[in-house]
Parts: sequence; structure tokens; C-alpha cells
Amino acid sequence: MPSDRDTLLSFGFEEARVDWALKATAGRGLQPAMDHILENEGKPIPDNTSAQSDQPKGEDVDEDEDMKLALSMSQEGGQEAKSIKCSECGKVFRNTAMAEFHAEKSGHDQFEESTDEIKPLTEEEKKQKLAELREKMAEKRAKKSQAEIEEQKANEALRRKAGKDSGQIRHELQTKEAIKEAEQRRKDKIDDAKARAAVKAQIEADRRARAEKAAREKALREGQVPEPVASTSTAAAAPIVPGVKKEYLETRLQIRLATGGAPLTVTLPSENTLQDVAEYVASQSLSHSVETVNFSTTFPRKIFSRSDWNKTLKELGLTPSAVLMAS
Repeated sequence: MPSDRDTLLSFGFEEARVDWALKATAGRGLQPAMDHILENEGKPIPDNTSAQSDQPKGEDVDEDEDMKLALSMSQEGGQEAKSIKCSECGKVFRNTAMAEFHAEKSGHDQFEESTDEIKPLTEEEKKQKLAELREKMAEKRAKKSQAEIEEQKANEALRRKAGKDSGQIRHELQTKEAIKEAEQRRKDKIDDAKARAAVKAQIEADRRARAEKAAREKALREGQVPEPVASTSTAAAAPIVPGVKKEYLETRLQIRLATGGAPLTVTLPSENTLQDVAEYVASQSLSHSVETVNFSTTFPRKIFSRSDWNKTLKELGLTPSAVLMAS
């Protein structure tokens, strides 16, 4: 594949002007160099351009001297050399600089003199070359634009896929949280039902004990021997008492804000204090602070004072669940 420099030189542009364009565009490609040449057509070429482009670097100095010596020796005994030919690929170059450029790009190192003269391009040939170049540049731009469109489509597909995955994960987390809350509510209802059953059993046992006591007292007043039934009923009621003293390790609170909005729902250890509840409310609502928030319950009606803030939820009778009003 010919290099940008070879392509521009094949269009018939001057070597110095080509080197000037490639240097001015910092080797960004064929199109920028071509634009530079067309924009600066007719302008004088800076003196330092051709000098710098032809100047050998580093270890290439000795090789250039050897090539010049070989050319001068060959010219003494035969026809005048008008070009340099690459023995490996057969390309013919107008001067040493072009041959050196070809050697650097292709890695070829076998060159010989040639009597073939490279004629300059006519105006028609130049126009034809320029048309071909513009056609190639348009094709290159079209391919680049198509590649950018495909890349944008791929990036958009990746972005949508990532957004879909994120939404699916968020939905799954919300579903799990809802299931967990429903399970906790069901458990709380079961615990409340058990507690109410235990209280009812205790009330019934107390009622029976009072009735039996009244019957014994009446029998004693009437001089009769009371029937030993009380001990049986008391013994039967005794196993029910431990059910009332069930310990709840957690307390589920529903906190309704005076400012309105959805109530706050939280489950805290029963050993937490009302101070902890105040800090939680302050972290969830900007309109409340730990210093100003007050709590109360509706059933039964009770307003908690600051002296209650150091008491645990269990000591305040809020276990296993309660509804608090925050103002």
C-alpha cells in the first residue's frame, strides 16, 4: 500500500511542497495534507522545509553517502542515471529522497540506477489524479461515518441493556422487601392474636377465681363446708399466666408525621429508647429534629414527655407494635 507521501508525489505535486504539507499537518493523514496543498497553492514554500525533509538522521548519514558515491561511480562509465529503481518491487523514483522514503516504509534495501525518466504529469493527468483522490477521500469519510454510526448503535444498545438490568435488579429488591414486610406483618398479627388470647384466658381465670372465692365466703357465712374446687380452677388457670409475659425482641413502629405524607415504618430492637426513635425520624424528615419532635399515641391517648426518652420501647409498652404520632 503506497504511503501518503508516495500518493501525493504520484499526483505530480512538487516534492518540497508535499514535505511542507506533511510537516505542517503533523502527519495526520492524506486528506489534511491534500487540503494544505490546495489551500497554499501558489504560495512560496518555506526554505527550511525541503532542507529538513532531505536532511538525513542518525546512522542514515553514512548510508546516504554510500548511495551517492555508488551513483557517481556508475555515472562515470555509462549513460546518465535519470531515476532510481527498487530491485525488489520494481518501483521507479525520481530522486534519492523518494527512494529513501520508500525504503523506510517498505523495508526494501536493494536499489539500482535507472535510465527511465519519470515525466511530470500533465494538467489533465493532475486533474484526473485529484478526482481519484477526492473520490477515495469521500469513500474513506463515508466508511468512517458508517463505522461511527455502528459504534453509536452498539453503545446505545449497551446503555439500554445496562439500564434494563438495573431496573430489573431494583424491581427484584423492591419485591423482596415487600415480601419481607408482609411476612413481618403476618408474624405480628399472629403474635398479637396469641397475646390477646392469653389476656382473655387470664381474665377468664381471674373471673372464675373471684366467683369461687365468693362461693367459699358465702358457704363459710352459712356454716357450710366449701367445696374444694377453687384449687383446681386456680391450678388450671396458672399455666396460662406465663403467656402474658412473652418477651418481644423487636418492636414494629408506624410513625405518622404531623406534616402529612406517607407514614414511616420501622422495626427496632425493643431495648432501643424513644431517643433512638427521635433520631430515626430526624434522619428521614427535614421538618423534624431531635430537639423539637414530640411523640404521642392515640389508643390509648398518651403524650410522651422528655423524661420518657431514656426509657426503652418495652418499658413504654410499645411492644410488639404501636402507632406513634410525631409533631
